Amino acid sequence: MTTALTQSLYVVAAVLFIVGLKRMSHPRTALQGNLLGVAGMTLAIVVALFQQDDYWSVAIGLLIGAIVGIGIATRVKLTDMPQMVALFNGFGGAASVLVAAAALLHGKAETVDSRTAIGVAGIIGAITFWGSLVAFGKLQELELFKQPIEFPHKQLANVITAVAMLVLAILLAVLDPFWGWVFVPIVLLASVIGVLIVNPIGEADMPVVIALLNSYSGLAAAATGFVITNHVLVIGGSLVGAAGIILTRLMCKTMNRSLTNVLFGSMDGKEYSTEDGIYDNLQITTAENVALMLEAAQRVVFVPGYGMAVAQAQHAARNLAKLLEAQQITVEYAIHPVAGRMHGHMNVLLAEADVPYDQLIEMDRINPMMDNVDVAIVLGANDVVNPVARTDPHSPIGGMSIIDVDKARIVIVIKRSLSPGFANIPNPLFAEPNTWMLFGDAEQAVLDITTAFSDA
Repeated sequence: MTTALTQSLYVVAAVLFIVGLKRMSHPRTALQGNLLGVAGMTLAIVVALFQQDDYWSVAIGLLIGAIVGIGIATRVKLTDMPQMVALFNGFGGAASVLVAAAALLHGKAETVDSRTAIGVAGIIGAITFWGSLVAFGKLQELELFKQPIEFPHKQLANVITAVAMLVLAILLAVLDPFWGWVFVPIVLLASVIGVLIVNPIGEADMPVVIALLNSYSGLAAAATGFVITNHVLVIGGSLVGAAGIILTRLMCKTMNRSLTNVLFGSMDGKEYSTEDGIYDNLQITTAENVALMLEAAQRVVFVPGYGMAVAQAQHAARNLAKLLEAQQITVEYAIHPVAGRMHGHMNVLLAEADVPYDQLIEMDRINPMMDNVDVAIVLGANDVVNPVARTDPHSPIGGMSIIDVDKARIVIVIKRSLSPGFANIPNPLFAEPNTWMLFGDAEQAVLDITTAFSDA
């Protein structure tokens, strides 16, 4: 294959990536965008394959990767999608480190530019890999990752580690290729930084962390593209890096937090207590009473949260919605950008339950209409509907954008208990005069409401 043809096909692959990203910006065209991205990557892989001398080694690698990827993708539950994304981010970082190391071993580090790219790929790739593994462990609720790593002068140690890593990277870039061995301590130090940065971050901030690590994996891939002079890798990595940074910024803006605060702060509130009087006027209801409220409603809005994901209540909610629609009741779903554990988590779950795309209403669009909602059903959401975000700027979620469910005529909160959300603060919404609490598993509670509504 000639160089001109190779570069032309790489440009085609890059165009498919860009168009695919554009199509993925809307739920109706997201599947098409995903397929375009897959087509672009397939084309890039085939072109790269024809550039190799050892076809068998590459073919074996492709086969192993395909088996592992298909196996994971077909078995993972949609509730575990954030963990899978974190894991795939990590694999991307690890691949960048290995490619950079292979370039050193095969004498492709003869210039300052190439050695600089190798150092950058090693640093970002190692941070991404280990940071993503820690994020995966936290999301999977593994005991090993629950407790933060604490030791004296931790911040100072982080700074010294980072400075040592950067000094070694500079030495790798400017000195003779004989100094290639410093790549190993560079990767080790970057690995330590990856663990120490992500380890103290709480689950509430994992959506932002996943988006940031996704950006890192793209930047590592772009650096690797410079190492092996692969244009499509540079373009694809840059697209992923830029998209991840933009998403990270948007999510921080939604949460009213800076990226620095996410990485080095916390969302821990005061110690939770049910004895502070906040829940003195709590109103508890039953599935039968909720069914009666729904019979008199003309507009119902479901507000999904992580509790819905845990209980797998999206199918039950969809079945209840169908019954309501059969009675000419308008049904919509209010989507908060950071509900769940990653951006778009609720969209994915509801799409699995065949909820029509036009019923998924983003927070900015639904909030101005909440005054006209007869019944808002909160399915396992907490912090994203907590009015403290509007009333107390000094709270852990002060200034965070929320879904204004408290403005609905009736609010039904389906929750297992009064335990706080990730921010670890009480939610006064639960004790509002227009709020009724229905305690229990989200799926079972919705099934009970459905039965009562059908029998009414």
